[in-house]
Amino acid sequence: MHPRVVEVTERLRQRSQGSHQAWRAQMAEAAAMPRGRRALSCGNLAHGMAACPAADKDRLRMVDEVNVAMVTAYNDMLSAHQPYERFPELIRQALRAFGATGQVAGGVPAMCDGVTQGEPGMELSLHSRDVIAMATAVALSHNMFDAALCLGVCDKIVPGLLMGALRFAHLPVVFVPAGPMPSGLPNSEKAAVRQRFAEGKASREELLEAESRSYHGPGTCTFYGTANTNQILLEAMGLQLPGASFVHPNTALRDALTVHAAEQAARLARNGQNLMAMFDERTLINAVVMLLATGGSTNLTLHLVAIGQSAGLQLRWEDMAALSEVVPTLARIYPNGQADINQFQAAGGTAWLFRQLLDAGLLHADVQTVAGPGLQAYTQEPILNDGRLEWREGPGASLDDSILRSQAEPFSADGGLRLLEGNLGRGVIKVSAVKPEHWRVSAPCRIFHSQEAFVEAFKAGELERDLVAVLRFQGPRANGMPELHKLTPYLGVLQDRGFKVALVTDGRMSGASGKVPAAIHVCPEAAQGGPLARLREGDMITLDAQRSLLRVELADEQWRERQAVSHDQPIRRGWGRELFGFMRAQISSAEEGGSSFTECLRDTDQESRA
Repeated sequence: MHPRVVEVTERLRQRSQGSHQAWRAQMAEAAAMPRGRRALSCGNLAHGMAACPAADKDRLRMVDEVNVAMVTAYNDMLSAHQPYERFPELIRQALRAFGATGQVAGGVPAMCDGVTQGEPGMELSLHSRDVIAMATAVALSHNMFDAALCLGVCDKIVPGLLMGALRFAHLPVVFVPAGPMPSGLPNSEKAAVRQRFAEGKASREELLEAESRSYHGPGTCTFYGTANTNQILLEAMGLQLPGASFVHPNTALRDALTVHAAEQAARLARNGQNLMAMFDERTLINAVVMLLATGGSTNLTLHLVAIGQSAGLQLRWEDMAALSEVVPTLARIYPNGQADINQFQAAGGTAWLFRQLLDAGLLHADVQTVAGPGLQAYTQEPILNDGRLEWREGPGASLDDSILRSQAEPFSADGGLRLLEGNLGRGVIKVSAVKPEHWRVSAPCRIFHSQEAFVEAFKAGELERDLVAVLRFQGPRANGMPELHKLTPYLGVLQDRGFKVALVTDGRMSGASGKVPAAIHVCPEAAQGGPLARLREGDMITLDAQRSLLRVELADEQWRERQAVSHDQPIRRGWGRELFGFMRAQISSAEEGGSSFTECLRDTDQESRA
């Protein structure tokens, strides 16, 4: 093992010792209770199987047989989740053939950030992750089940499903992906049309045509945003079958993998294995390493912290930054390169990545996974051989070194994620898609309180200069921390025109944020009197990714005397946003995961230890 990985893992273990042990004790207590119908009253059991076919009822009466819960994020508005429509019956039939049963235990909401970008609904996005966690808990609260299958792919859905499942870790849990859509318009062409539209050089009809050629069928969007990052990280955590992430929907191989996932969940239940045995500090560190090696979505710097908390693991940004110094960048997938996720998979995919990272000692190989002990199985890829699902060794060399490289010849010696600190607070920046000449920007700031205000200033020609755009009051407490993806094409235009530009915000950028340097997730947030609330128009700001620095160039005494401004506009109402006011009131900071559960989980851990 690489000594830095060992060091950070041990630091996480020591820091989390009390809270993780409290979680394990709670899960062990649940595991010791009669499970899966064994202690249900006749009335309870009758309710739980009332709608089942007669043969399933007969099997459900045999309380030692396995019944698998399906928690599904199906809806047919999300391209990534539309394929799940046919999964429940496929899974039920597979389980019946395996001598088990399966039931849809519940559905979870699944909103699409791609649809809500720049819209009022985006202010519900981060909160939806915690709603999904609660919905998962509601689904699994029926003590009818011996195992669970989680059917979800996209941005907040996978983290929410996992956070909820980790509170039921006395059960085995297997994640079941749906796969990416086929490649459409190349991402570079789509980005170019977006920038031309921002400059008024392309019509809305041209833009819609380009977008529709990019997002054109069932499956996950093909750029390397949060959804596809989730998929690779699930494999790194050993919670998804090896090589299952990027097989297209509605194909024979995809169906075979879904059937095998159902069988494996039942097999794990029969063998007495559970999620608690598969999730510890090593699991979480493996996810961080894979995030860094692939230049994955910055949203995971929130989600992995919140996921860890659900198992009593206190992951910090410092851990990620320390690992980023030694984990090389091995993949270039849009927006960090030109390839899409299908080209990545064709070049070697996850099997290649696992082999390289294991050989470099950067992954904990000795973990328990849904595929069995150890990560070695993840160096293999699934195939159909005469209609039978098999795994074969992945490629021994990258088939396209513009997409995938070996750990001996990486794209970059580090993972491109940095923790920024200074008198403006703490934030993160991803530089894997930012050219080194743009890593340092020192310029007067222009302050905005909404994306719309920024766009208006751009269209009015007010931003034709070097500047640091500050978008504040966008944190979790202020308005739910919406993604600020609407800014991306406009900032890209300014940079392409030769100006030194950067973004500083207490909000989020999209999982597809790219070439413009952006200090995001800045803490403490402005709505809580953080340093961004003390900035004034024209203050000189320095963002230096090389030195991990974020500061305003003012004398210390002058800066300390500066008063914070209050939010100059009320939280907008409508579109359901008022229903989430209680979550904004108790949500934790970005570096604590932007979670509604941080305090209650902390209190639970303390009670358990007492």
